[in-house]
Amino acid sequence: LNNRAFKFGMGEDWKSRAITEIEKHSQELSSIGEQIWRHPELSFNEHKAHATLSHFLETKGFCVDRSYLGIETAYRATYGDKTGPNICVICEYDALPDIGHACGHNLIAEAGLAAALGIKAVLESDGSPQGTVTVMGTPAEEGGGGKIKLIEKSAFEKIDVAMMVHPSPFNLVKFMCLAALGIQVTFHGIAAHVAVFPWKGVNALDAAVIAYNNISLLRQQMKPTWRVHGIITDGGCKPNVIPELARMEYYLRAPTKGEVEVLYSKVMACFDAAAKATGCDFEVMETDSFYENVVTNPVLSNLYEINSNSLGVTFLSGLQPCGSTDMGNVSHVVPSIHPFFAVGDGSQANHTREFTAVCNTPAAHHNTLIAGKAMAMTAIDVLAIPGLLEQIKEAFHKDEDVKLDEV
Repeated sequence: LNNRAFKFGMGEDWKSRAITEIEKHSQELSSIGEQIWRHPELSFNEHKAHATLSHFLETKGFCVDRSYLGIETAYRATYGDKTGPNICVICEYDALPDIGHACGHNLIAEAGLAAALGIKAVLESDGSPQGTVTVMGTPAEEGGGGKIKLIEKSAFEKIDVAMMVHPSPFNLVKFMCLAALGIQVTFHGIAAHVAVFPWKGVNALDAAVIAYNNISLLRQQMKPTWRVHGIITDGGCKPNVIPELARMEYYLRAPTKGEVEVLYSKVMACFDAAAKATGCDFEVMETDSFYENVVTNPVLSNLYEINSNSLGVTFLSGLQPCGSTDMGNVSHVVPSIHPFFAVGDGSQANHTREFTAVCNTPAAHHNTLIAGKAMAMTAIDVLAIPGLLEQIKEAFHKDEDVKLDEV
């Protein structure tokens, strides 16, 4: 089987079979996406979604490990002969506080199931390539780093490639997903009566306000690819008491871990200056696992783009900046892709109520299944084209060299 025979022979038949299988289950898949959308659950509390997705995969003939590796709302589902490449399709399903599925993780789960069904249909057909499809259910992307916890428990040790897709206002395959660090800073002052003995107090809220303004001023000297954004979560108890404690939470983002460390040192100087100006003490702690930047495997992403083009999808050109995700950590462990697919009319941005609304429309479910088909087709390429996995891994190791140079 050479590449030409694959393109014009059995390979195209296998891709057609995968597409047919996904279309056969389209209503059921969209129903699951809607069900998760109607019952949004926060990080590590995705119990309904975990049960729904696990049950679906069990009914379709997958071997499912619920609460995988001791993580209550994680799962792993596998199908295959444990020879040949092991293709991992990743599902997310956690929501955001107050605004529900404003990042469309219900659609990520739907696309993952679709791809898994398409790949399985090929693996169980006559004359099929050898290999395994693994569906990894990963909780807590919006905070908690579910994939990082799975990596720490060696969940990706026997995985050859990993892929997932993410809804967005646009179709995008080449992008810059930033490394991210979450921190909490606490300023400690001294409480006092604001009218009778104000000189006895040390105002922790003043320190927080100064720190906030310091960071705002820092932005003029920040690189265009750096991001710092935060909120004051605690600023005192009553207006007539000088606040003895103030607390802030910030996210620091940059293209690489090394740049985040540089940015962190600058932000720490802002906190330190605020503490000295007010006479407060302060402490900083990390609030979340460190999210690595996404390293997009060029061989896999080219395949995904070609397969998507064949389904009528076109992509924005150029390297576009995006947010952060724990899929970045996966991409530092195994060759990975994390393309974006369009939902809505382009005016609805992620993490808004408007985006929540468009993530349960017929058009969104339609585009989700197209993305699922493209993932299945890309997986079939990896399973069936001789030498392709070696090319993918060679590109991955080249990226590793680049990552070492950046440290």
